[in-house]
Amino acid sequence: MGPATTAPLAPAQQLRLLGEAGVPPFAEHLARHAEPALVAGPTTVLQINVGKFCNQRCRHCHVDAGPHQTVQNMAWPTFQACLDVAARIRPPIVDLTGGAPELNPHFRRFVLALRDLGVPEIIDRCNLTVLLLAGQDGLAEFLAHQRVHIVASLPAVDEGQTDTQRGDGVFARSIRGLRLLNDLGYGQAGTGLRLTLMSNPTGAFLPPAQTAAERRDLLARRHGVVFNDLIGLTNMPISRFLEYLIASGNYRSYLAKLSAAFNPSTLAGLMCRNTLSVGWDGALYDCDFNQMLELPVTPMACRTIFAYDQALMDGRVVATATHCLGCTAGQGSGCGGATVA
Repeated sequence: MGPATTAPLAPAQQLRLLGEAGVPPFAEHLARHAEPALVAGPTTVLQINVGKFCNQRCRHCHVDAGPHQTVQNMAWPTFQACLDVAARIRPPIVDLTGGAPELNPHFRRFVLALRDLGVPEIIDRCNLTVLLLAGQDGLAEFLAHQRVHIVASLPAVDEGQTDTQRGDGVFARSIRGLRLLNDLGYGQAGTGLRLTLMSNPTGAFLPPAQTAAERRDLLARRHGVVFNDLIGLTNMPISRFLEYLIASGNYRSYLAKLSAAFNPSTLAGLMCRNTLSVGWDGALYDCDFNQMLELPVTPMACRTIFAYDQALMDGRVVATATHCLGCTAGQGSGCGGATVA
Protein backbone atom coordinates (compact mmCIF):
# COMPACT_ATOMS: atom_id res chain seq x y z
CA MET A 1 0.00 0.00 0.00
CA GLY A 2 1.19 3.50 -0.79
CA PRO A 3 -0.28 6.95 -0.13
CA ALA A 4 -3.74 7.31 -1.61
CA THR A 5 -4.17 9.42 -4.72
CA THR A 6 -7.85 8.96 -5.59
CA ALA A 7 -11.05 10.24 -4.04
CA PRO A 8 -12.89 7.77 -1.82
CA LEU A 9 -16.16 6.08 -2.60
CA ALA A 10 -19.21 7.96 -1.36
CA PRO A 11 -20.57 6.73 2.00
CA ALA A 12 -23.72 5.30 0.38
CA GLN A 13 -21.57 3.35 -2.11
CA GLN A 14 -19.42 2.00 0.71
CA LEU A 15 -22.45 0.80 2.67
CA ARG A 16 -23.84 -0.87 -0.43
CA LEU A 17 -20.55 -2.65 -1.16
CA LEU A 18 -20.22 -3.80 2.44
CA GLY A 19 -23.75 -5.16 2.30
CA GLU A 20 -22.87 -7.09 -0.86
CA ALA A 21 -19.72 -8.71 0.53
CA GLY A 22 -21.42 -12.05 1.04
CA VAL A 23 -21.29 -12.11 4.85
CA PRO A 24 -24.30 -12.19 7.18
CA PRO A 25 -25.54 -8.77 8.35
CA PHE A 26 -24.23 -7.55 11.69
CA ALA A 27 -27.68 -7.93 13.23
CA GLU A 28 -27.65 -11.61 12.24
CA HIS A 29 -24.32 -12.10 14.02
CA LEU A 30 -25.94 -10.70 17.16
CA ALA A 31 -29.01 -12.90 16.77
CA ARG A 32 -26.94 -16.06 16.31
CA HIS A 33 -25.49 -15.49 19.77
CA ALA A 34 -28.82 -14.42 21.30
CA GLU A 35 -27.47 -10.89 21.75
CA PRO A 36 -29.83 -7.91 21.69
CA ALA A 37 -29.31 -4.76 19.64
CA LEU A 38 -26.51 -2.53 20.91
CA VAL A 39 -27.63 0.18 23.32
CA ALA A 40 -25.55 3.16 24.40
CA GLY A 41 -25.21 4.13 28.05
CA PRO A 42 -24.22 7.53 29.45
CA THR A 43 -21.48 9.31 27.50
CA THR A 44 -18.11 9.04 29.22
CA VAL A 45 -16.08 9.84 26.09
CA LEU A 46 -16.97 12.89 24.02
CA GLN A 47 -15.00 12.35 20.81
CA ILE A 48 -14.77 15.38 18.56
CA ASN A 49 -13.54 15.22 14.97
CA VAL A 50 -12.35 18.79 14.50
CA GLY A 51 -11.81 18.37 10.76
CA LYS A 52 -10.27 16.34 7.98
CA PHE A 53 -7.33 18.62 7.20
CA CYS A 54 -4.05 16.75 7.68
CA ASN A 55 -0.42 17.03 6.62
CA GLN A 56 -0.42 13.32 5.70
CA ARG A 57 -2.55 11.26 3.34
CA CYS A 58 -2.32 7.68 4.58
CA ARG A 59 -3.37 4.70 2.51
CA HIS A 60 -5.44 3.10 5.28
CA CYS A 61 -7.23 6.28 6.45
CA HIS A 62 -10.95 5.77 7.03
CA VAL A 63 -11.46 9.55 7.30
CA ASP A 64 -10.06 10.43 3.84
CA ALA A 65 -7.98 13.05 5.64
CA GLY A 66 -5.21 14.93 3.88
CA PRO A 67 -3.83 18.27 2.71
CA HIS A 68 -6.72 18.49 0.22
CA GLN A 69 -9.35 18.64 2.98
CA THR A 70 -9.49 22.38 3.50
CA VAL A 71 -13.28 22.76 3.78
CA GLN A 72 -14.56 20.16 6.24
CA ASN A 73 -13.10 21.68 9.38
CA MET A 74 -14.84 22.74 12.59
CA ALA A 75 -15.67 26.41 13.18
CA TRP A 76 -15.67 28.04 16.60
CA PRO A 77 -19.50 28.10 17.08
CA THR A 78 -19.46 24.31 16.84
CA PHE A 79 -16.57 24.10 19.30
CA GLN A 80 -18.60 26.31 21.64
CA ALA A 81 -21.62 24.00 21.32
CA CYS A 82 -19.34 21.09 22.28
CA LEU A 83 -18.17 23.04 25.33
CA ASP A 84 -21.77 23.74 26.32
CA VAL A 85 -22.64 20.03 26.15
CA ALA A 86 -19.46 19.05 27.99
CA ALA A 87 -20.36 21.48 30.76
CA ARG A 88 -23.75 19.75 31.11
CA ILE A 89 -22.74 16.08 30.95
CA ARG A 90 -19.22 16.38 32.45
CA PRO A 91 -17.53 13.59 30.44
CA PRO A 92 -14.36 12.20 32.07
CA ILE A 93 -12.66 12.19 28.65
CA VAL A 94 -12.76 14.53 25.67
CA ASP A 95 -11.03 12.92 22.69
CA LEU A 96 -9.83 15.19 19.88
CA THR A 97 -9.31 13.64 16.48
CA GLY A 98 -9.14 14.57 12.80
CA GLY A 99 -7.35 14.77 10.32
CA ALA A 100 -4.56 16.28 12.29
CA PRO A 101 -6.60 17.98 15.02
CA GLU A 102 -3.74 20.35 15.87
CA LEU A 103 -4.05 21.98 12.42
CA ASN A 104 -7.50 23.34 13.17
CA PRO A 105 -6.84 27.04 13.96
CA HIS A 106 -9.01 26.82 17.10
CA PHE A 107 -7.29 23.72 18.53
CA ARG A 108 -5.25 25.40 21.27
CA ARG A 109 -8.09 27.73 22.26
CA PHE A 110 -10.38 24.72 22.61
CA VAL A 111 -7.90 22.75 24.73
CA LEU A 112 -7.55 25.74 27.06
CA ALA A 113 -11.34 26.02 27.30
CA LEU A 114 -11.62 22.31 28.16
CA ARG A 115 -9.02 22.78 30.89
CA ASP A 116 -10.96 25.76 32.26
CA LEU A 117 -14.04 23.53 32.28
CA GLY A 118 -12.19 21.00 34.41
CA VAL A 119 -12.24 18.06 31.96
CA PRO A 120 -10.12 15.36 33.69
CA GLU A 121 -8.57 13.88 30.54
CA ILE A 122 -8.01 15.44 27.14
CA ILE A 123 -6.76 13.16 24.38
CA ASP A 124 -5.01 14.42 21.26
CA ARG A 125 -4.78 11.87 18.44
CA CYS A 126 -1.51 12.99 16.96
CA ASN A 127 0.28 11.77 13.82
CA LEU A 128 3.65 12.89 15.31
CA THR A 129 4.90 14.56 12.14
CA VAL A 130 2.60 17.54 12.76
CA LEU A 131 4.83 18.44 15.73
CA LEU A 132 7.65 19.25 13.30
CA LEU A 133 5.73 21.45 10.86
CA ALA A 134 6.64 25.06 10.21
CA GLY A 135 4.08 27.23 11.93
CA GLN A 136 3.56 24.72 14.76
CA ASP A 137 6.33 26.08 16.97
CA GLY A 138 5.68 25.34 20.62
CA LEU A 139 2.94 22.77 19.89
CA ALA A 140 4.62 19.93 21.77
CA GLU A 141 5.39 22.23 24.69
CA PHE A 142 1.76 23.41 24.73
CA LEU A 143 0.49 19.83 24.89
CA ALA A 144 2.88 19.02 27.72
CA HIS A 145 1.97 22.15 29.67
CA GLN A 146 -1.74 21.32 29.38
CA ARG A 147 -0.98 17.70 30.30
CA VAL A 148 -2.76 16.38 27.24
CA HIS A 149 -2.74 12.60 26.78
CA ILE A 150 -1.17 11.97 23.38
CA VAL A 151 -2.30 8.97 21.36
CA ALA A 152 0.24 8.80 18.55
CA SER A 153 0.00 6.85 15.30
CA LEU A 154 2.91 4.55 14.50
CA PRO A 155 1.74 1.56 12.46
CA ALA A 156 4.96 -0.46 12.80
CA VAL A 157 8.49 -0.35 14.20
CA ASP A 158 9.73 -1.14 10.70
CA GLU A 159 10.52 1.94 8.64
CA GLY A 160 9.53 0.39 5.34
CA GLN A 161 6.13 -0.80 6.58
CA THR A 162 5.28 2.57 8.08
CA ASP A 163 6.38 4.54 5.02
CA THR A 164 4.45 2.21 2.72
CA GLN A 165 1.28 2.94 4.64
CA ARG A 166 1.80 6.60 5.54
CA GLY A 167 4.22 8.07 3.00
CA ASP A 168 7.95 8.31 2.34
CA GLY A 169 9.96 9.62 5.27
CA VAL A 170 7.07 9.49 7.74
CA PHE A 171 8.75 6.93 10.00
CA ALA A 172 11.93 9.00 10.45
CA ARG A 173 9.90 12.14 11.17
CA SER A 174 7.68 10.20 13.58
CA ILE A 175 10.75 9.08 15.53
CA ARG A 176 11.87 12.71 15.71
CA GLY A 177 8.43 13.61 17.04
CA LEU A 178 8.63 10.87 19.68
CA ARG A 179 12.07 12.06 20.81
CA LEU A 180 10.72 15.60 21.13
CA LEU A 181 7.86 14.34 23.31
CA ASN A 182 10.23 12.20 25.40
CA ASP A 183 12.44 15.24 26.01
CA LEU A 184 9.38 17.03 27.43
CA GLY A 185 8.64 14.12 29.77
CA TYR A 186 6.10 12.18 27.73
CA GLY A 187 6.36 8.44 28.28
CA GLN A 188 8.81 8.95 31.14
CA ALA A 189 8.19 7.41 34.56
CA GLY A 190 6.86 9.76 37.21
CA THR A 191 5.87 12.66 34.94
CA GLY A 192 2.21 11.76 34.45
CA LEU A 193 2.52 12.76 30.79
CA ARG A 194 0.93 9.82 28.97
CA LEU A 195 2.12 8.77 25.55
CA THR A 196 0.16 5.96 23.92
CA LEU A 197 1.15 4.46 20.57
CA MET A 198 -1.51 3.24 18.19
CA SER A 199 -0.68 0.68 15.52
CA ASN A 200 -2.65 -1.13 12.85
CA PRO A 201 -1.79 -3.81 10.29
CA THR A 202 -0.35 -2.77 6.94
CA GLY A 203 -2.45 -5.31 5.05
CA ALA A 204 -5.69 -7.29 4.99
CA PHE A 205 -5.29 -9.13 8.28
CA LEU A 206 -6.24 -8.70 11.92
CA PRO A 207 -3.87 -7.03 14.38
CA PRO A 208 -1.82 -9.31 16.61
CA ALA A 209 -2.50 -9.53 20.33
CA GLN A 210 -1.51 -6.29 22.02
CA THR A 211 1.96 -6.73 23.46
CA ALA A 212 3.56 -3.42 24.38
CA ALA A 213 6.68 -5.02 25.86
CA GLU A 214 8.20 -6.19 22.57
CA ARG A 215 7.52 -2.90 20.78
CA ARG A 216 8.79 -0.92 23.76
CA ASP A 217 12.04 -2.91 23.70
CA LEU A 218 12.51 -2.51 19.94
CA LEU A 219 11.90 1.23 19.93
CA ALA A 220 14.15 1.76 22.92
CA ARG A 221 17.02 -0.27 21.45
CA ARG A 222 16.77 0.96 17.88
CA HIS A 223 15.74 4.56 18.37
CA GLY A 224 16.05 5.46 22.05
CA VAL A 225 12.37 6.37 22.49
CA VAL A 226 9.90 5.32 25.18
CA PHE A 227 6.12 5.26 25.56
CA ASN A 228 3.51 4.18 28.10
CA ASP A 229 0.83 2.10 26.38
CA LEU A 230 0.05 0.41 23.07
CA ILE A 231 -3.25 0.27 21.20
CA GLY A 232 -3.78 -2.22 18.39
CA LEU A 233 -6.47 -1.15 15.94
CA THR A 234 -8.22 -3.24 13.29
CA ASN A 235 -8.27 -1.63 9.86
CA MET A 236 -11.89 -0.77 9.17
CA PRO A 237 -13.25 -1.59 5.70
CA ILE A 238 -14.10 2.06 5.08
CA SER A 239 -12.93 4.70 2.60
CA ARG A 240 -9.31 4.26 1.44
CA PHE A 241 -8.81 0.89 3.11
CA LEU A 242 -12.00 -0.41 1.48
CA GLU A 243 -10.69 0.79 -1.87
CA TYR A 244 -7.39 -0.97 -1.21
CA LEU A 245 -9.24 -4.19 -0.38
CA ILE A 246 -11.17 -3.98 -3.63
CA ALA A 247 -8.12 -3.12 -5.73
CA SER A 248 -6.02 -5.90 -4.18
CA GLY A 249 -8.74 -8.55 -4.51
CA ASN A 250 -9.07 -8.93 -0.73
CA TYR A 251 -12.46 -7.29 -0.28
CA ARG A 252 -14.65 -10.36 0.21
CA SER A 253 -12.00 -12.45 1.96
CA TYR A 254 -11.28 -9.67 4.50
CA LEU A 255 -14.97 -9.27 5.33
CA ALA A 256 -15.25 -13.06 5.61
CA LYS A 257 -12.27 -13.02 7.99
CA LEU A 258 -13.96 -10.40 10.18
CA SER A 259 -17.21 -12.34 10.12
CA ALA A 260 -15.55 -15.64 11.07
CA ALA A 261 -13.72 -13.93 13.95
CA PHE A 262 -16.90 -12.37 15.42
CA ASN A 263 -16.55 -12.52 19.20
CA PRO A 264 -19.64 -11.79 21.34
CA SER A 265 -17.36 -11.15 24.31
CA THR A 266 -16.31 -7.88 22.66
CA LEU A 267 -19.81 -6.41 22.72
CA ALA A 268 -19.81 -5.10 26.29
CA GLY A 269 -16.66 -3.06 25.71
CA LEU A 270 -17.48 -1.51 22.33
CA MET A 271 -16.76 2.20 22.16
CA CYS A 272 -20.28 2.97 20.88
CA ARG A 273 -21.54 1.99 24.33
CA ASN A 274 -20.03 5.04 26.02
CA THR A 275 -18.78 7.34 23.25
CA LEU A 276 -20.55 10.13 21.44
CA SER A 277 -18.85 11.18 18.21
CA VAL A 278 -19.19 14.77 16.98
CA GLY A 279 -18.51 15.58 13.35
CA TRP A 280 -16.74 18.71 12.10
CA ASP A 281 -20.15 20.24 11.34
CA GLY A 282 -21.68 19.26 14.70
CA ALA A 283 -23.54 16.16 13.47
CA LEU A 284 -23.74 13.36 16.07
CA TYR A 285 -22.77 9.72 15.59
CA ASP A 286 -22.31 6.61 17.72
CA CYS A 287 -18.65 6.31 16.70
CA ASP A 288 -16.06 7.79 14.38
CA PHE A 289 -16.59 4.97 11.87
CA ASN A 290 -20.33 5.64 11.64
CA GLN A 291 -19.44 9.29 11.16
CA MET A 292 -17.42 8.53 8.04
CA LEU A 293 -20.27 6.42 6.65
CA GLU A 294 -22.77 9.16 7.54
CA LEU A 295 -24.82 6.87 9.81
CA PRO A 296 -26.30 9.33 12.33
CA VAL A 297 -27.51 8.56 15.83
CA THR A 298 -30.99 7.08 15.99
CA PRO A 299 -32.84 9.83 17.94
CA MET A 300 -34.16 12.04 15.12
CA ALA A 301 -34.68 14.98 17.47
CA CYS A 302 -31.04 15.49 18.39
CA ARG A 303 -28.76 14.65 15.51
CA THR A 304 -26.52 17.66 16.00
CA ILE A 305 -24.59 18.96 18.99
CA PHE A 306 -26.70 22.11 18.83
CA ALA A 307 -29.86 20.08 19.61
CA TYR A 308 -28.28 17.66 22.11
CA ASP A 309 -30.78 16.08 24.53
CA GLN A 310 -29.26 13.82 27.17
CA ALA A 311 -32.59 12.16 27.93
CA LEU A 312 -32.79 10.95 24.33
CA MET A 313 -29.12 10.10 23.88
CA ASP A 314 -28.57 7.94 26.98
CA GLY A 315 -30.10 4.55 26.22
CA ARG A 316 -30.34 5.11 22.47
CA VAL A 317 -30.12 2.13 20.09
CA VAL A 318 -26.78 2.21 18.27
CA ALA A 319 -26.83 2.39 14.48
CA THR A 320 -24.99 -0.62 13.04
CA ALA A 321 -24.00 -2.04 9.64
CA THR A 322 -21.57 -4.56 8.19
CA HIS A 323 -18.47 -2.50 9.05
CA CYS A 324 -19.21 -3.10 12.76
CA LEU A 325 -17.68 -6.56 12.28
CA GLY A 326 -14.31 -4.77 12.39
CA CYS A 327 -14.86 -3.82 16.03
CA THR A 328 -16.11 -7.26 17.10
CA ALA A 329 -13.50 -9.53 15.50
CA GLY A 330 -11.00 -11.37 17.69
CA GLN A 331 -10.00 -9.23 20.66
CA GLY A 332 -12.26 -6.47 19.47
CA SER A 333 -11.15 -3.04 18.36
CA GLY A 334 -11.90 0.58 19.04
CA CYS A 335 -10.28 3.92 19.66
CA GLY A 336 -9.20 2.62 23.06
CA GLY A 337 -7.75 -0.60 21.66
CA ALA A 338 -8.87 -4.19 22.26
CA THR A 339 -12.16 -4.61 24.10
CA VAL A 340 -11.35 -8.02 25.64
CA ALA A 341 -8.12 -9.50 27.02
